[in-house]
Amino acid sequence: MASSDPKGAARDPVPDGETTALEVEDAGRRRPFMRGIMVHSLVARGVGFDEAYRTANLVRDRFADLTLVQKSEIAKAIREVLGDTPFRDEQWVPTALDITVTGSGKRLPFSKGLLSQSLLAAAIDPNDAFDVAREIERELLRRDTREIDRHELRGLAYEALSHELGPQTAERYLIWRRYQEPERPVIILLGGTAGVGKTSLALEVAHRFGIGRVLSTDSIRQIMRVMLSAELAPSIHGSSYDGSRLLSNDPGGRDPVLEGFRAQTAAVSVGVRASIDRAIAENASMVLDGVSLVPGLFDLEAYEELADVVFLVVAALDEDAFVGRFHARAADERRRGTHRYLENLDSIQKIQDYFLSLAERADVPIVDNVSFDRSVLLIIRHVTEALRKRGDHDLADLL
Repeated sequence: MASSDPKGAARDPVPDGETTALEVEDAGRRRPFMRGIMVHSLVARGVGFDEAYRTANLVRDRFADLTLVQKSEIAKAIREVLGDTPFRDEQWVPTALDITVTGSGKRLPFSKGLLSQSLLAAAIDPNDAFDVAREIERELLRRDTREIDRHELRGLAYEALSHELGPQTAERYLIWRRYQEPERPVIILLGGTAGVGKTSLALEVAHRFGIGRVLSTDSIRQIMRVMLSAELAPSIHGSSYDGSRLLSNDPGGRDPVLEGFRAQTAAVSVGVRASIDRAIAENASMVLDGVSLVPGLFDLEAYEELADVVFLVVAALDEDAFVGRFHARAADERRRGTHRYLENLDSIQKIQDYFLSLAERADVPIVDNVSFDRSVLLIIRHVTEALRKRGDHDLADLL
C-alpha cells in the first residue's frame, strides 16, 4: 500500500534493501526522473548552472526513498529549493519542456541547435545565429509553448532576425526556407582553378544551407579514370594545369595549357551533367565544386524548368595568398605533392585568368576568397538573391 510523506502526498516507497530509479507521474504517464534534464531545463529558464545543479541534486535526494512521485510534487520541491532565485515558469515539468514543431503531417521536437543551423542560410555569423535561436527558445519557454506550427516558428525567426539584424537578412532566411521543401532542387556550382579553396567553401555552404549532397569534379574525374584508360581518354589522366602534355594533337598555335585544360573539362563535363541529372531526378539539392565547372561549358538553360542552378566562380586574386594556400595544403595533405602546384603556378594562374574572362562573359558572379568566413557569407547571399529574383516571392507567401 502506498505511504504518505509528511506533507500528505501519496507516493510509492522503495522496499527495504532495494534501490530503483525514481519515476515521475503526470496525467497517468510515467517517465524516469533525470537530474541532467532538470539541470538543462533550469538553465534554459535563466537559473545559473551551479544553482541548477545544486537544485537538481537536492530535489533528487528529497525523493531518494521513493519509486514514484507526482509532477506537482517535483515542481513544488524545485520552488522551495530555489526560493527567491529567478524562476519564470511556475508550471515547470520535471523533464525537458517538450516543444513539438508540427507541419506537413509531421511532429518533430523543437531543437535550438537545428534552428540555429537553419538561420545560417540568412548569411549571418554562427554566433549571431545561435543568439537568435536561443532568444526564440526563451520566448517559447516564457509562453509555456508545448506545440508550434512550423510556419509560426518561421514567423518568429523572421521577426527575431529582422529585429536583430535587419529585414534583408530576415528575408534571406525566408527565401531559403521556401526552398527547403522544393518542388525542384537547388544546384549550387562553385567553379575555379586549383587551390582557390572551392571544396572547403562547398562543404561549409552545404552545411549552412542544410544540403546533404556535396560532390567534387575531382571525384567524378577519378571515377572516369578507373573506367576509361589513358589510351581512350588521355585528357583526364592528368592534372588540370598539365593537360597539355597529354594532348594527342598539335594545338595549332593556341595556348597548350588552355587547350589541355579545355580537353579535360570537356571530358569531365559528361560526368558532371550525369551528376546534375541524378540530383534532379531525385529532387535532391546539391553543392558541386571543381575546376571542371567552367562558365559557358554547360547549357544551364536546359535545366530552367527542372532545377534552380546557381553558378559562381571562386578566385584567389592575391598571388602571395594564393601561394600560401599551397603551402598550407602541403601541411595537411602530404601526399598531394604540393611542389607540383608551385612549379606550375604560372599555368594555374593562366587558367584562373581564363576562368575570370569566361565568368565575365557569361555574367557569372566571382567570389575573391580572401577570407573564408566572408566568402561563405557572400556565396550564401549570391544564392539567396538569385533565388529571390527567380521566384519573385511575396513576403506573405514566404511566411
